[in-house]
Amino acid sequence: MKTMKEVIWVILFLSGWLNAQNPAPVREPAVAGMFYPDDPKILNQTIDEYLSKAGVVVEGEIAGLVSPHAGYVYSGPVAAWSYRQIQGRNYDVVVVIAPSHFEPFRGASVFGGEYYSTPLGKIPVAQDIVRQLADISPHVQISEKGHHISFSGRGEHSLEVQLPFLQRVLGNFRLVPIVVADQNWYAVKDLGEALSDVLKGKNFLIVASSDLSHYHSYNTAYKLDHELLDLFASFKYQKLVEDCEARQIEACGYGPIAAMMYACSKLGYSKSKVIKYATSGDVPLGEKTKVVGYMSGAVYK
Repeated sequence: MKTMKEVIWVILFLSGWLNAQNPAPVREPAVAGMFYPDDPKILNQTIDEYLSKAGVVVEGEIAGLVSPHAGYVYSGPVAAWSYRQIQGRNYDVVVVIAPSHFEPFRGASVFGGEYYSTPLGKIPVAQDIVRQLADISPHVQISEKGHHISFSGRGEHSLEVQLPFLQRVLGNFRLVPIVVADQNWYAVKDLGEALSDVLKGKNFLIVASSDLSHYHSYNTAYKLDHELLDLFASFKYQKLVEDCEARQIEACGYGPIAAMMYACSKLGYSKSKVIKYATSGDVPLGEKTKVVGYMSGAVYK
């Protein structure tokens, strides 16, 4: 006789397996109306306001960005600095790599459906590149893990919140949506190598979705985060992973950051720049006793 907990795990396993075999054609928004406005007009106005307060500080050819993924009221002003750098530029394909906060699985999960949707419209998934990634790397699976909305109605936010910004600044592009669960150096290197193989010769952008330290005092967060910012600025992406794994510094998406940097480096982009840093304590609704750190950054040549 199975316990209720065992029954629930069986149901979750079968649900995940079925989703992997039969991906939904459209990944509908999971956090619109919570992390960002669900009304298209208000959403555009909100993003435009954030962008109007950001400046262009990177003039080179940008291949990679780091952007935070909290609710827009907290991290939107920082995210805007990343997206302001590419406003009006053109990319044929955009890879967004984000960490899984709620669903455990192995490796990296790439959505195999046709579209990722936001209140601003549907973004076509680059299914040819998705298949190539899965063929190249045994650690990359075509799956809804990390993408689908759970029985409780909860869905991963870290990838989704990047998309309205991208839609606003770029217009049309094809998307490769990746959610990662394993963030150790071996997994990061494997994903970075696979991305460099499939993106070679293409007009691409890789966005790494990550917040930094979580729930420290303002001063402690500032110290921890600037150690990570220094590693990013000096292009030491392997040490960034190692120090996060050792809990010396913090970033929930350190794997996505390092995978983006590794892939870009193999494709000839070896400069990195921290564009903006702030915390949740820097906005009107924030408080400074327990803050989350946010950065925007770029990799370019």
